[in-house]
Formats: sequence, C-alpha cells, structure tokens
Amino acid sequence: MGNNRKIALVTGGSRGLGKNTAFALAQKGIDVIITYNMQKEKAAAVVEELTNSGCRAVALQLDVSQVASFPAFAEQLSTVLKEAWQREQFDFLINNAGIGLNAPFDRTTPEQFDSLLNIHFKGVFFLTQTLSGLLADNGGIVNFSTGLARFCLPGYSAYAAMKGAIEVLTKYLAKELGQRKIRVNVIAPGAIDTDFNKEALAAHPEMRDYIRAQTALGRMGQPDDIGGVVAALCTNEMAWVNAQRIEVSGGMFL
Repeated sequence: MGNNRKIALVTGGSRGLGKNTAFALAQKGIDVIITYNMQKEKAAAVVEELTNSGCRAVALQLDVSQVASFPAFAEQLSTVLKEAWQREQFDFLINNAGIGLNAPFDRTTPEQFDSLLNIHFKGVFFLTQTLSGLLADNGGIVNFSTGLARFCLPGYSAYAAMKGAIEVLTKYLAKELGQRKIRVNVIAPGAIDTDFNKEALAAHPEMRDYIRAQTALGRMGQPDDIGGVVAALCTNEMAWVNAQRIEVSGGMFL
C-alpha cells in the first residue's frame, strides 16, 4: 500500500457508529486510526478486520473527557503517522466518541451534566484544537450531533443541549478553518438501534413502535445507515459541502 491514501481518525471506533464509520471509510479506500477508551480487545478486533480487508489501521487509547491528556495523545498520533504511513499529518477527523444519558430535566445531576459536557462538547472542542496542527490542509472534520437537537423527546435535555452546542461549533470551525480549505460538517443521527440506546429501549420497549410510527421510512435506524454518510463526506464528491447539518434519521417527526 502506498502512502498516498487518505487517513481518517475516528474517536470511539471500537463499537457502534464509530466502528461502522471506520469500515465505511475503509470501503472508500481511506486508512483508519480508531480510538478507544476501555474496549482495547474490541478495538484490536476492529483493527484486525480492517487490516484483513486491505486497509491500514491502528488503534490508540484516548479518554475524550480528559483534556489534559490531549497533548500526549497528539504526540503519540504523530509518532504513529510517521511510523505506519511516513506522514506528518492525517486528513479527516471524525468526532464520534460519546455516551448517552436518558434522565428527566428535574432529575439530571451536576455530575451527569459535567460528564456529558466533558465528553460531548469540551472534549470535542479541545481535541479538535489540539489536533488541528496535525490535520492536513484540504482535509475535513465530521462532528456528531443528534436528531434530538431538532425534535424533543423527554429525558434528553442535557444530552441534546451539548449536541446543539456542537452544531454551532461546527459552523464556527468551518469559518475559521476555511482558510486552510478544511471542511467541517455535522451529522445528526435519528434513533439508531445500537448498544448506545440499549438501556433506554429496554426500559421502554414501546419506544421502538413509537419511533417506527414517527419515521417516514417506517423503521428504526441501523448503524449501517450512518457510517456511509460520514465516509461520503470525506470524498471529493462532497468537497463543496461545508458547514452543514445533515440529519440522518429516515425522516423522523416531519
């Protein structure tokens, strides 16, 4: 494999939408670096599968809530780029890593709020800032929001508010990084049937039927519905798409 292949960094790539995104990028001929927090074995399995498919892949540990660790992570990333790709920079940053929270507004604790803030907003802001020097000109950033930033379901006030902040940040990043021809977009998945939503769906089994009824295409989303959209945003065909919120929900609450 030559060194002219593009490279994408996907945070939270050991499972769920991040894992799906990694495979979708590989299918586009893009090499992948995934991060994981605790799931080292799962990340290694993803890397092995990606490698077997002809993609060059590496997994690095990263807790996106720990801003103080970002400079050391950037140094590690720089080393990996040089050793595995003979490159100084990577091309696409996919800010996917996250956790869910379903808690009524009046019972959301400061600790829960801070956890969401650190992972979904502060972490994204400062990881992007820290890695911006390693991100190549003419590259791209894809952030993750949620359909819940447009429509409202009780129990997601804090989570959705963080994602609303990400949507505003996306436009500012597009404006400020535009001089380097770096495109920044945000995708907003609807309800996706992954382990991310497992607890909420288990507690409220009627939610599946409700979501299907409120979705124009008549079903819940699957991880395969999402990764390809992210990968597409990393192709030349989408090179004129910038500062956009792209909802990937099958048409929820139209």
